[in-house]
Amino acid sequence: MLLAIALSFWAVMPAKAAEHAPITEFMAVTGFDVALESMRLSARDAPTMLGLDADDFGLSWSRLADRVFEPEALKSDALDILDKALTEDVLAHATGFYGSKLGQKLVAAENESHTLDFEDREAEGMRLAQALTARGSPQPQYFLDMAQSIGYVGATIKAYREVQVRFLMAASLAGLIDRRFDEVDLRAMLAQQDDEMRQAMSDKLIVANAFTYRDFTDREMEIYRDALAMPQMMEVYELMNAIHFTIMADRFERMAVEMVKLTPTQEL
Repeated sequence: MLLAIALSFWAVMPAKAAEHAPITEFMAVTGFDVALESMRLSARDAPTMLGLDADDFGLSWSRLADRVFEPEALKSDALDILDKALTEDVLAHATGFYGSKLGQKLVAAENESHTLDFEDREAEGMRLAQALTARGSPQPQYFLDMAQSIGYVGATIKAYREVQVRFLMAASLAGLIDRRFDEVDLRAMLAQQDDEMRQAMSDKLIVANAFTYRDFTDREMEIYRDALAMPQMMEVYELMNAIHFTIMADRFERMAVEMVKLTPTQEL
């Protein structure tokens, strides 16, 4: 009986892998897998939300972040959600565009940008943005149009606030901080910063994109602008944004619980 069960289990495995193959390809072709892996960088913000410094925890903090944001686990969670939510026509549309020559060039540039903080590209981005404006390039407006199509600013603010709320509530309940929060009051307090955050993001948008897409022509960016305005692409980005920050919020909650076990300067 055990042998029969084992054989039936292994017989299912290739079929299951085959079912996931289109989603796995989608994640690689669109660069979504790299975007998920870069989520690890956001862990540096966690202590700051609590008035702490990650450096105070030494290597224990780095190891905690590596464990909670383990890349394969992140991608596995995303794959499961995409498998249930991504329709075949939207999957084919996005994979087709990003699988094209231009699409792969865009993904390579975006993958690179995921590994850099805004500060790492700010100076050069400002110079490039000024150069685009000086020659009358339409690219700055394209960047704004692209952000509008995928709901970048609004979705990012909403998601970041959700991460903050869930992390702070979890930290409070776990005893990591003494302060106790009422969730409604906490959301209202954080929402007061939304306008300031929205303006800051809008100001940085053109600079960041001028750096990311520095090797693209006006025509290539026009094509990308138009592609992102398609209903299928808007649906893809709505889903990817939701997955990205759902997973991030989940990981930050887990970090709050794990941080209780750490003490500043502790070395594991």
